[in-house]
Amino acid sequence: MHFAQYYLDCLSQASYLIGDETTGRAVLVDPRRDTDEYVRDAEAAGLRIEFVVETHIHADFLSGHLELARATGATVCFGAAAETGFPIRRLSDGERLSLGGNDGEGVTLTVLATPGHTLESICLVIHERPDDDAPFGVLTGDTLFVGDVGRPDLLSAAGHSPQDMAARLHHSLHTKLLTLPDATRVFPAHGAGSACGRSLSTETSSTIGDQRRLNYALQPMPEADFIRLVTAGQPATPGYFAHDAALNRDGHPLLEPGPPPALTLDEALTARDRQGAALLDCRPLAAYTRAHLAGSFHTSLDTRFAEYSGSVVAPGTPIVLLADPGAEQEARLRLARIGYDHVLGHLPDPAAVLERCPALTRRSQRIRHEDLTGKGGPWSGGHPVDGRTDGGTSGGAASGGGEPAERPATAGVRADGVQLIDVRNPAEYEAGALPGARNIPLAGLRHHIDELDPDRPVVLYCRSGNRSVIAAALLEAHGFGDVCDVVGGYDAVAAARG
Repeated sequence: MHFAQYYLDCLSQASYLIGDETTGRAVLVDPRRDTDEYVRDAEAAGLRIEFVVETHIHADFLSGHLELARATGATVCFGAAAETGFPIRRLSDGERLSLGGNDGEGVTLTVLATPGHTLESICLVIHERPDDDAPFGVLTGDTLFVGDVGRPDLLSAAGHSPQDMAARLHHSLHTKLLTLPDATRVFPAHGAGSACGRSLSTETSSTIGDQRRLNYALQPMPEADFIRLVTAGQPATPGYFAHDAALNRDGHPLLEPGPPPALTLDEALTARDRQGAALLDCRPLAAYTRAHLAGSFHTSLDTRFAEYSGSVVAPGTPIVLLADPGAEQEARLRLARIGYDHVLGHLPDPAAVLERCPALTRRSQRIRHEDLTGKGGPWSGGHPVDGRTDGGTSGGAASGGGEPAERPATAGVRADGVQLIDVRNPAEYEAGALPGARNIPLAGLRHHIDELDPDRPVVLYCRSGNRSVIAAALLEAHGFGDVCDVVGGYDAVAAARG
């Protein structure tokens, strides 16, 4: 058997190539949209990709089933409950997908219908030989992760309550996956950082036995307790999830590779003013905070670029990239992986452009935590947290970096007028927050902008100072004039408190 896991760190996403080396037949499970690596590896191993199997209709990335079908002629397969806008083979519970010869020997994948994360979710039990006593492993999709289980709330808008889906998930876990031998390897579709769960491990594989012992959601408990547990505290979905789910279900244009065209500054500004294009600055945070084009958005390529971009830029928005020289193609590809294809071009060497055009340049306004929480700071009196939590969230945060612009500590920061916004996820906020802060997680901020007053100062903070800069850029792009964020975020506050 040929078995390979492909793990994409920037999306915390895993796909799998499984083949029978005797017959040369292979299946690709949960592929990303840029599929050349799979095809090259299969050819190098003497394999033909005959099937592309999706464990469910993904929402967090645009899958490559259509691209692989074009490149290899493979049959696209989904669980039996899937409804799609293109031809598929539906795989029923218990069905066997044999990669061996006519004698019935060889690598076999057995389908388990495991609704809960979505209605059409399936898992695939892998046997190297049909008569092996124990499976080689199981591909668990978004049903079971290492350290977590799939979130059950993504179908709420379609009329399926999180409680109903959680009950289905409980049944799938206990009547299907947990009946497998403890030695069965577990290979999930996602790892730490994914918004498809709340407590995913950094490990990309495990065993059924380890998960039975260590996974919080698999501990012995009544079904009602499980339902309460897995429906609480989930990070709300990034804004592009519904867009990607629809494209994965109904069909999408095939990926067109190639670098984005170079634009002049005048062309970039015209695209913004006439086409509503988002100027997306994807340089490192420190470079952006030192100098950026007024009204530009920011998400850095050294963080969760695609997820954060999909949180602050609406699907379908034309985009002009402001990237360091040579990085524009990577930025375009990462956007394409979430279905953001409308990239008009890029501004070559934005740092040089900014230096030539100081009138169009802005510097991020950043303040230090002691200006908020230290002696004499506006919030040092200990106003109670009001407990408000709005919108969605995105996972993780990278190091803040970047020096704050020079400004008086209290400029626009008034105890009676400032809007203090915590852009972390709800679980982070509930574990501790700055007094008086309102929680609007980054993933939901775009949908709550109208609730903020652009004529009053806004102070934003996150865990370490990355998401808050992204949020500040979003507000500035929407016309907020007095916006700053806290360098080091809540981590710096906690460290100062000892």
